[in-house]
Amino acid sequence: MIENTPRKNKAFIAGVNLNDSNFDYYMTELANLTEAANMEVVGQARQNAEHIVAGTYFGLGKINEIKDMARGLKAKVLILNDELTPVQIRNLEKLTKLRVIDRTELILEIFSKRARTKQAKLQVQLARLQYELPRLHPSENNLDQQRGNGGSTGGGFANRGAGESKLELNRRTIGKQIAIIKNELKEISQQEEIKAKRRNQNNIPKVALVGYTNAGKSTTMNGLLQEFSKHSDKQVFVKNMLFATLDTNVRRIELDNNFSFILSDTVGFISKLPHNLVESFKATLQEVRDADLLINVVDASDPNMIQMIRTTQNVLNEIGIKNTPMITAYNKADKSERNYPQIEGSNILYSATDPKSITTLANLITKRIFVNYKRTRLLLPLSDGKTLSYLHENAQVISENFQNDGIHVTVRLAPEQQNRFSNYIV
Repeated sequence: MIENTPRKNKAFIAGVNLNDSNFDYYMTELANLTEAANMEVVGQARQNAEHIVAGTYFGLGKINEIKDMARGLKAKVLILNDELTPVQIRNLEKLTKLRVIDRTELILEIFSKRARTKQAKLQVQLARLQYELPRLHPSENNLDQQRGNGGSTGGGFANRGAGESKLELNRRTIGKQIAIIKNELKEISQQEEIKAKRRNQNNIPKVALVGYTNAGKSTTMNGLLQEFSKHSDKQVFVKNMLFATLDTNVRRIELDNNFSFILSDTVGFISKLPHNLVESFKATLQEVRDADLLINVVDASDPNMIQMIRTTQNVLNEIGIKNTPMITAYNKADKSERNYPQIEGSNILYSATDPKSITTLANLITKRIFVNYKRTRLLLPLSDGKTLSYLHENAQVISENFQNDGIHVTVRLAPEQQNRFSNYIV
């Protein structure tokens, strides 16, 4: 038998704890990210310190310890828990003889593998170029070998100048690429805004699933589609891994009681999400900003649940979302000993794979987003098919009956619609 499965690179993870109570959580997260990048974590090291060493991140003693441990475990890659400076990365690679990847580069690598749509690919590419730009260095231009060949000061000076020219050329090239990608993203963003405005004009409530990556947002969307949508075949991609999807999926959910709403499933969050990545994905998160209700999906079976909730809140704050109503949905209750589904205030304990849980969640959503909707009876002229069509598209039509005096319609109207149809109320 020939083994075709590629071997995973062995990785050693490490970090400096500056008296952070969440440090253990961040290191667990780092290990999960490493696995998501298709590498095997074979060991780890931690250093408690008052500050980061400017040139090498760790102290020299800890670096030697890591070097020996990694060599004994046959690790090829050293992955670090923070974003490092270019100098720190180069110095650590020289001292450990390992490839060094910081947390930001690791997340960018995962995102680049997961991106599927043109928009997501451009967003990741933009964030990567913005990360790489300040990390360009003359030594990466293969000019080091030329230095000192002639042994003269003049030769060394000439080579250094060539290196600086190549460096500036690389910087200009990346700068142009960044500008081109930003323009492309702007065009895509404008197209998405037009679609969003159309949805907003429809007066159909908008609900957005948010939360930590791999908490079960996509599974929750698929459960709602399976139970309540005429298009249950339009399910979204689900896989048990971090950042399974980076694309925002939008579907219409049509409930049994004539209620309907627009549901969006967004990219998952994680601690220390690189700022450039957050900036790049702001357009993708437009659905979250436009939402009338957020559902924060939380993995109730994870011991780091509280930190995950804080992570989600921090990212929402960073993209300017602070006052949108929210349901906290504690998923994966099937992995606990507690009874489910159950509702407590704006919280629900449920399992996204359980139909009864999905129905309970749908009822909770209905109570939250349709609280100000008013059941109204209208009488439309028989010739006014345009208004009837509008009501079917943009309101919650309960019944309609064609009679000699007109079309009798029972409908739930949003607050902003109630004045518009006041002339038809009976």
